Amino acid sequence: MTDLRLAVITASVRQGRFGPVVSRWFSDVATQHGRFAVTDIDLAGVPLPLELPPQDAWVAPAGLVPVTEALEAADAFVVVTPEYNHSFPASIKALIDWHYTQWQAKPVGFVSYGGFAGGARAVEQLRQVFAELHAVTVRDGVSFDRFWERFGEDGKPIDADTDAAAKVMLDQLGWWASALAAARPYVSA
Repeated sequence: MTDLRLAVITASVRQGRFGPVVSRWFSDVATQHGRFAVTDIDLAGVPLPLELPPQDAWVAPAGLVPVTEALEAADAFVVVTPEYNHSFPASIKALIDWHYTQWQAKPVGFVSYGGFAGGARAVEQLRQVFAELHAVTVRDGVSFDRFWERFGEDGKPIDADTDAAAKVMLDQLGWWASALAAARPYVSA
């Protein structure tokens, strides 16, 4: 029963990036989960200016309207992020900074990839950012250390337990998304 909307955000915009492989796999798992209608947001295709307007003259560029609407419509988010220099990419921070109410009282999960830490440092820092926006990050996530060894030619993880880990996170997202959707009308901006 697809009753919730999940936005899967591919955070990397680097040329030759691996993120779309991870996002395609996760979006497929989320769709098969059955609880979510999945929308994919690839930041490589989103015009994200790094310069923000003054707070008293806040107007988002017209190019951001489709992604703003997708974030607004979502009941939950999953950020698929690499770890760059012990942190997350600037692209996801720019997306976050251009939006405020779209994240409020909604759950966020993470699928990360990187070297030996598997993107864990990027995720820990993103948890702090989302907490400031009144979003709830779920406990469980999925991470791929040495990601270049973790996926087969078919674009799917080699480790069969990975889908089970994704399901645990999706179950948590579903629970939080349902609970927060009921409470969201009472959230003040």
